Amino acid sequence: MFQVRTDEPDYTFLKDPETEQCNRYGQLIDLAELSGQPRGVSLRINGDEGVGANPNRYKQHGFHFTADNCIGCHACEAACSEKNDLPAHLSFRAVGYVEGGTYPNFTRMNISMACNHCDDPVCPKGCPTRAYTKHAEYGAVIQDPEICFGCGYCTWVCPYNAPQLDPIEGHVQKCNMCVDRLEVGLKPACVSACLGNALEFGVVENLPDNREQVSTAIPGFPSPDITHPNIRFQQTRSVPREFTRTDSAPVKYHRDDTANGFTSMVDDKYGRKRDWNIAGLSSRENPLVIFTLVSQAVIGVFALLFAGALFGILGLDAVAASPLYLPLLIAMAGLQVGVLYLSTQHLGKPTRFYRGFNNLRHSPLSREALGVSLFMGFLSAHFVFSLFDHGVPGLFGSDAVAGLLPWFSPAFANGLAMVTGALAVLAGLGALYFMHAIYRIKARPFWNHWQVLTSIYGTMLSLGGVLIGLVCAGVTDAALLATLAVFVTIGLIAEGIGLVAHARDMLRQGGEGTAAHYMLTTKHGYPYLLRNAAMAVNIVAVVAFGLAEPTGIAATLLWGATGLSILLTALVGRALFYVVVIPTTMPGAFFWRNKGFEEHARETGLALMPQVGVVPDLH
Repeated sequence: MFQVRTDEPDYTFLKDPETEQCNRYGQLIDLAELSGQPRGVSLRINGDEGVGANPNRYKQHGFHFTADNCIGCHACEAACSEKNDLPAHLSFRAVGYVEGGTYPNFTRMNISMACNHCDDPVCPKGCPTRAYTKHAEYGAVIQDPEICFGCGYCTWVCPYNAPQLDPIEGHVQKCNMCVDRLEVGLKPACVSACLGNALEFGVVENLPDNREQVSTAIPGFPSPDITHPNIRFQQTRSVPREFTRTDSAPVKYHRDDTANGFTSMVDDKYGRKRDWNIAGLSSRENPLVIFTLVSQAVIGVFALLFAGALFGILGLDAVAASPLYLPLLIAMAGLQVGVLYLSTQHLGKPTRFYRGFNNLRHSPLSREALGVSLFMGFLSAHFVFSLFDHGVPGLFGSDAVAGLLPWFSPAFANGLAMVTGALAVLAGLGALYFMHAIYRIKARPFWNHWQVLTSIYGTMLSLGGVLIGLVCAGVTDAALLATLAVFVTIGLIAEGIGLVAHARDMLRQGGEGTAAHYMLTTKHGYPYLLRNAAMAVNIVAVVAFGLAEPTGIAATLLWGATGLSILLTALVGRALFYVVVIPTTMPGAFFWRNKGFEEHARETGLALMPQVGVVPDLH
C-alpha cells in the first residue's frame, strides 16, 4: 500500500461524506451495484493483497477543474510525472491553453487534462489486446503496458489524448487515477500538488468546497456525449466570444448561445493559399497506407476471379481456368504475407502481434485481423484443392497431385475448392468491412463518414481489376480487359461518389472535420486537386478503353499506363487520408502536445536533447 506521511496536509485527503445515487447521465454511481462485481476484492497494487478502507471505494470518482483558478504553473504535470517516474517525452496530465480577446482585454484560459475515466470509455472497446479494464473500484480505467503491443489505436479513439504511446518502450501508458493513493484515502498526486486550487477530486457529481459549478463543458473540451467523461468544470469569469488554440491545429472555439457553450470551427491560420507539401504526405502511418491498399487489391483480385469462374463472367472465367490462375494466387498470397509483416513492424512490440486477436468481442482491429487471417487460411485451402484440377505449371500436373493425395477424388476436391473459395471471398469482404470500422471514430470526425466504406470497396474493385489486367493482358481471352474495365469503372465511381459526399458533409458539419478539410485544400491543396483530377481522367480513360476494346501490345501499354495512374492516385489519396485528420483533442500548447513544436524540434535537432521531451521519429 501507499505509505501515508505522518505530516500529510489535510487538503490531500478525500472528503466525500455524502454522495449522489446516480450521475447526470442516469447511471448508478455505485459501480459494484451497477456491474454486479463482488466487493472487497484487492486491486493487488504492486503485488499487495490489501484492500483499501475507503468507504466510497466502489463509487465513480472524477476530477473537477476550476479554470478560474489555474495559473498554468504545471505543478500538476510535474507531480504526475514524478509519481509515475515518467520520461521527459511522456505526460499523463498536460496543461494547454486557449486565448481570446484583444489588448488590453486579452484572456488566456489554462486547461489541465488527463484521463477522464469515462462511464463509457472507448479505449477498452478499441484496444485489440484487452490491455484496458474499467474497475468497479473508483471507476478507474487502468491500462496494463505489459499486455499492450503498441498499435496506438487507443490514442486514435480517445477524444482527450489520454493514452500516451511511448515510441521508445513500444507501448502505451496512461493516468491510473493514482488508485494506490485512493486506497489509503489520499487524492491523486496532481490534485494534491495544485498550487492554485484549480484541481479537485472526489465522487463524481459532488460539488467540491468553495465551488459553485459542476459543468460538463469548457471551451476546447470535446463533446461529453462521446464517452460520458468523469470530469466536471467551473468557469465563472467573463470570457471572450471566441478562443483560439496556440498549437498547430487550425481550430478555434466560438460561443454558441443556442447550445449555451462553445463549438469548434475552422481557424484559417494558414491562409487560403494552396501548397504542394509533398514531404508532408509521409507520416508514421506509411505502413498502413501500403497495408490497406495491398490488402484491398489482393482481396479484389481473388473475389473477381472466383466470381468470374462461378458465374461465367466473360474473360474472368478464362483466367480462372488458365495455367495462370494458381501462380497468380501464389503471387497475391505472397503480397499479402509481405504487407502483414509490414503491419506488424508498425507495432511498438512486433513480436506480440498474436495478441491482436484478444478482443474480438469489441475491437474492429481484432476483427479485421481475424478476417484477414481467415482469408489467408481459406485462400491457402482453395489453392491446395485447386491443384487437383490445375496442377502446378512447370512442376507437375493434376494427375501427379491426385497420386500424392489418393484419398481425395477430383470431384470431391473441386467441391472443397468451391467451398473454401467462397469462404475466402466472404472472409475478405468481412475483413474490409472491419477495416472500414476501424476508422469510424467519433473523436476523428474527418474519418467518421461512410465514404471510408466506398473508398475501401471501390479500391478493392479498381486495384483488383488493374492487377488482373496487368498480369493477364494479352495472354488470355481478348474480352478480359473490357470486362475488367467495367469493374474498375464501378470501383472508381463508387470512390468518387463517396469523396464528393464527404467533401460536402465536412464543409457543412463544422468543427474538426471542416478544419481537416481546410488542411486538405490548403496545406495539401495541389496534391488534393491532382488526385481529384486524376481520378476523373482515370474514369474517362477506363470507360473509353472498355468501349474501344483495343488488342495486342497497344492494349497492354494503355492498360499499364492507366493502371499506374490509378495506383498513384490511390497512394496519394490514402496518404492524405492519414495526414490531414484532426482529432478532437484538448489544446496542447507545450512540447509533447504541440505537433508544430514536435516538427520544429525534429527539424532543428532539439529532439536529440532528452530534456526537451520530444523523441525523434523511430518508425
